[in-house]
Amino acid sequence: MGKRKVAALEKIDADFASLQYKIRRDPKSYEDEFQKQYEQYVSQREIFLLSPATASPEQSQSFRDLIDLLAHIADCYPDAMHDFPGDLKAIITEHHALIDPELRDKLVGSLVLLRRKEVIDSTMLLTTLFPILVSTPSKSLRALLFSKILSDMRNSNSKSTNHRLNRTIQTVLYNLVTSDRTSPKAIWAVKLTRELWKRQIWTDARPVDIMKEACLADNEKVVVGGVRFFLGGDKEREEQQDDSSDEEAVDLKKVQHQQIINKKTKKKAKAYDRALDKVKRAERKKNQPHPLNFSALHLLHDPQGFAETLFSKHLQNSKSKMALENKLLVLQLVTRLVGLHKLTVISLYSWFTKHLTPRQQSVTSFLASLAQGTHNMVPPDAIEPLVLKIANEFVSEASASEVASAGLNAIREICVRQPLAMNETLLQDLVQYRKSKDKGVMMAAKGLLSLYREVGAELLRRKDRGRDATMGLKSGDMKQRKFGEEDEGGIEGIELLAKWKEEEKKRKRVEQGLEGPAEKDEEDEDGYNSEDWEVESIDSSDSGGWINVSDSEDDEPIAKRQKKDEDDEVPELVEGDKENDELEALRLAKLAQTSILTPADLAKLQELRMQANIDKALGNKSKRAKELQARHADDALTAEQIELPAKLRKTTKEERIALAKEGKPDREEHKSTQAIKRSKKEAEGKSTTNKEKARKKNMLMTMSKAKHKQKRSLVQTKKVLQGHIERSKRGGRRRNGG
Repeated sequence: MGKRKVAALEKIDADFASLQYKIRRDPKSYEDEFQKQYEQYVSQREIFLLSPATASPEQSQSFRDLIDLLAHIADCYPDAMHDFPGDLKAIITEHHALIDPELRDKLVGSLVLLRRKEVIDSTMLLTTLFPILVSTPSKSLRALLFSKILSDMRNSNSKSTNHRLNRTIQTVLYNLVTSDRTSPKAIWAVKLTRELWKRQIWTDARPVDIMKEACLADNEKVVVGGVRFFLGGDKEREEQQDDSSDEEAVDLKKVQHQQIINKKTKKKAKAYDRALDKVKRAERKKNQPHPLNFSALHLLHDPQGFAETLFSKHLQNSKSKMALENKLLVLQLVTRLVGLHKLTVISLYSWFTKHLTPRQQSVTSFLASLAQGTHNMVPPDAIEPLVLKIANEFVSEASASEVASAGLNAIREICVRQPLAMNETLLQDLVQYRKSKDKGVMMAAKGLLSLYREVGAELLRRKDRGRDATMGLKSGDMKQRKFGEEDEGGIEGIELLAKWKEEEKKRKRVEQGLEGPAEKDEEDEDGYNSEDWEVESIDSSDSGGWINVSDSEDDEPIAKRQKKDEDDEVPELVEGDKENDELEALRLAKLAQTSILTPADLAKLQELRMQANIDKALGNKSKRAKELQARHADDALTAEQIELPAKLRKTTKEERIALAKEGKPDREEHKSTQAIKRSKKEAEGKSTTNKEKARKKNMLMTMSKAKHKQKRSLVQTKKVLQGHIERSKRGGRRRNGG
């Protein structure tokens, strides 16, 4: 195109922009000009529709400019422009594959502009753009349409949730997935649903149903998209929320310090006020209650049927030609559903048998999936053969250390969820690997030993049980849980709150003088009270006779103490402890059922739970198996966790160098630590200290001051120091501190 044509087109664009500005300022005065432009648009539209594929660039440019002008002023003449949106919709729907790309993009942008001006509604816009998104072969047009659809959905739900529009689009996407399960077009329904879920525009069960149907499709890409949504969609949503909430932090102390040391101005005072308001808004936002968002795995309507159908269609079916990496994704989803909802899919465990061998590709992913799909409601008979096969295939003296450690760790992860899957002979054999010279194997075997010291100590040899397990078995406190046995429900930490309330009552009674704090101290270790002893001695002296101390009733505490020291009275003591436990359980149940916990009680309960967790983390290591079981209930188990003991091997020199450089900025030249700190302070805009400034001064500038300092008398030195103290009290020479 020549320079003259370019100049002419630029002049036309300028004229259209000027006309658009004038019409928008005064629509009534320029109504005749608008009619001329609209008639010209109608004539060019008819000419264009005769042969849209063979239109010249000049015709396309002129037609595009007219569409742009009318789209910007459509809200000024609503009656005359009634048919304009329908014309644009017909052109883009019928001829999007033939027309010029620039004109096509202009048509899409004009429709979006009409939606922003509320000339058309979101339903018309989305029902126009989405069929084109699904059918067009142009990659650039698909990207444009996807971004426009997503932005319009976000804008429509910005102020309040547009339930009607959401239901309409969700129905369209659901029908797209279910109408033809072999079509790859459903991938756009998967992408759009996942993006809207990540941005928390859709948070209910309907998008979960769309992705559930996508997982059951016949097209492999659609299946993988749906499976990845369930495995990582919630994490993406949390990361998106964290990114949107993490604004640039305001260093309030820095702003306040700069306001003190620098000259006071109105501009700096306003900057400080703005920073203070920003900090207060962030604090208010932090204290607001978090919206209740359920995980996609928890919003499934029928997880049992979904897991069975998914397993039988994509894994158990021999006709399925899915790639191995995609099969592993489906397997992770199936086992995640089984472990999370405690489902029963017995055929799943027999399917694992052929894959549990070190020669299997990605075998650690299979091991992690098996452990993830195990829970305490799975029959031990279904899991025990798998544990035995893992032990035979992976754990032996001839196996490599990485293989043995992975096998032991997989067995431990399975037994965390179902301890009854282990038999006594196999456990005692596996525990012996704690004496291995390889650190990974040793740590894995010790982890298995520690687990069964807490959940099944009777399966271990007496010498391997440890002190706590031996004492627990002897007293009867530690028992192996039977199949199907569950803990009783209740409020977590209610016993801590009950104990705290009792201590508070005792403390208040002591403060009011109703109960003496040292009453127990006045009694000796045999149970005698000193006041009773004095009264009794006075009475005996008045009577003049002897008192038989051995026959008195005060000897009963001595008998009770002697019973505690005898070995044959241990069963009675244990029975008493059991009665006390029952009474304690009844007392806690009464507290939870008869009293209403106030907000202050709930806050105190949270504080007591936190303190108990801190104490447990610092010293007490009991109930570790329950903590692991709770951790694995909602969190996925990965292959890296199975391979973790194998990573305890010695690293090479290159790996250690890479680990040392990790997280450190790349620097071209060598710098000291002080130089790095100094450059970092300069980048942040911070000032240097007076000592650093004095080092950079010219020597001739400091010589006279140094000579003057040497000639000072004591009186002059005292005046200088006194003046320094006074200036610091009033905030420096500019009095910034006052």
